Amino acid sequence: MITVALPKGGLLEDSIQLLRSIGLDFSAFLDSSNRQLEIWDTTHTAKALLVRNYDVPVYVEYGQAQLGIVGYDILREKQPQVAHLVDLEFGRCRMSVAVKQSSPYRSTLELPPHCRVASKFVNCAREYFQQLDLPVEIVPLYGSVELGPITGMSEAIVDLVATGRTLKENNLIEIDPLFESTARLIAHPLSYRINRDGLNQTIAQLRQALVAA
Repeated sequence: MITVALPKGGLLEDSIQLLRSIGLDFSAFLDSSNRQLEIWDTTHTAKALLVRNYDVPVYVEYGQAQLGIVGYDILREKQPQVAHLVDLEFGRCRMSVAVKQSSPYRSTLELPPHCRVASKFVNCAREYFQQLDLPVEIVPLYGSVELGPITGMSEAIVDLVATGRTLKENNLIEIDPLFESTARLIAHPLSYRINRDGLNQTIAQLRQALVAA
């Protein structure tokens, strides 16, 4: 029996649609009245766990799920010990540096050395600024990081941007992208290697479904 870790939020509907295309129907998770966090598919041949996007690779890495769907941003941030299998090409967004519209800076390299940069993606931000050889103080924030520049606590933020609407509504602008992020299919490495419960057949079916879409 295969267990799949599915992410709450913006990736859920597309994830369920993809799995439904190969006969695994977990659409009960889309029912707002449903409070279950673990359900069987309608054929009772596979299970799904509904978890935070950030926790998907944890459940896969520790073997509670053999497959998972998660944003590439989380994989870059956490660097879990999982098998990276397929770019699912939905949930497209980008990790970017942003500043206040009134800021004099229009490039990351223009930021002053040792300034503060707020982000919930601490490792991604630190790696990026190290590559630029620009010393900054990374301030971990796990709520509305836009408040960093608004309150003057930080000069810039590093955060995910999809439409840019939230930045615009808070008088912030992007100045540089770090990387693009899409949903990715991941697997528990040992389960993938030994093809436990016919896992590789399920993965092949998902690949074919993406090509046919």
